[in-house]
Amino acid sequence: MTRTRILVVAAMATTVVGAGYWYHSTRNATSAGTAKAVPAVPVTVAQAILGDVPVLLDVVGRAEAYESVTLKSRLDGQVAAVPYTEGQHVRQGEVLVQLDAGDFDARLLQAEANLARDQALLAKARADVARYLALQGRGFVSEEKVNELRTAEAAAAATLRADQAAVELARRQISYTTIRAPFAGVVGARLVFPGSAVKINDTALAVVNRVRPLYVTFSVPEKHLPRLRKAMGNGDMRAGVTIPGDRAQRFEATVRFIDNTVDATTGTIQMKALLENRDEKLTPGQFLNISISFDTLTHTVVVPSEAVQQGPEGNFLFVVRPDNTVEPRKIEVQAGYRGFAAIAKGVAAGETVVTDGQLRLTPGALVQAKPTPQKAE
Repeated sequence: MTRTRILVVAAMATTVVGAGYWYHSTRNATSAGTAKAVPAVPVTVAQAILGDVPVLLDVVGRAEAYESVTLKSRLDGQVAAVPYTEGQHVRQGEVLVQLDAGDFDARLLQAEANLARDQALLAKARADVARYLALQGRGFVSEEKVNELRTAEAAAAATLRADQAAVELARRQISYTTIRAPFAGVVGARLVFPGSAVKINDTALAVVNRVRPLYVTFSVPEKHLPRLRKAMGNGDMRAGVTIPGDRAQRFEATVRFIDNTVDATTGTIQMKALLENRDEKLTPGQFLNISISFDTLTHTVVVPSEAVQQGPEGNFLFVVRPDNTVEPRKIEVQAGYRGFAAIAKGVAAGETVVTDGQLRLTPGALVQAKPTPQKAE
């Protein structure tokens, strides 16, 4: 190879190396410029703090009358009067329905007449026995005759007792023609009217509900039974009651009852809470939201609920590092309460978490915090 060709090849190699260096330098410079051009993602942040969070179980239930009765007649008859007003408050013993008592008054008179007749017959039988005993003492009558009269006296006495029972039954039947409120409460709509025919133990005459206090009935999954029994064993278990769509009105109730059997078809067990309902703002049959407090988590890490995100591997949130970049963290949520979440692990108190703007974030993304006033716990 001649000296000239060697010089040409060397020059060409130098040119190629220089072009490659220039290309890579330009590309790196462009990439760096692009990276610097990426703006920080604006986000809202909050600080993880230590606090106390109650462990709540939220379920749906219904209001139930403390006492409820559908009044029915103990007689066949006809309605004479219905003196109550629909929906009114009634006192114990107040008359609600009056049946026609004419037939029963006549039966009482008949029973009293039979009683008077048999009282006279008994008096005669006793007088006969006394007279024949005197005659027997003088030997004028036999023992057999005296025994016969004594038997007649005993039969008259038994007939008299039957008459007395008939009179008492007639009086009771007359009392059954007046249907009274068995307890103080609220009476429902009219079910019968004057002239309506009534069948014994069949025709519903009125419905009375006691609404002060009131029961709240609900069902909870059987997996919570151990914690429920433990909480009830520590004293009165409180329950917060609200009306669906109106959380401004909140009522306090005390859990009083856990059923003795789990429903095998639903895997739940029925419970009842007692609510005073002094203002009668709740009505039997009404749907209600119930929150039961199992326990209170003390000195636990708390973050706003908005910070918690759902991912394919469970709950996570974004933590803001000192260099203003974010790091996704898997977390374990213990409980939620009034817009806050108690975190078992994954975040420490004092760390900053993202509460808004997570959709634009990726691991290591640069963020620009826009602090907002912390919600009061």
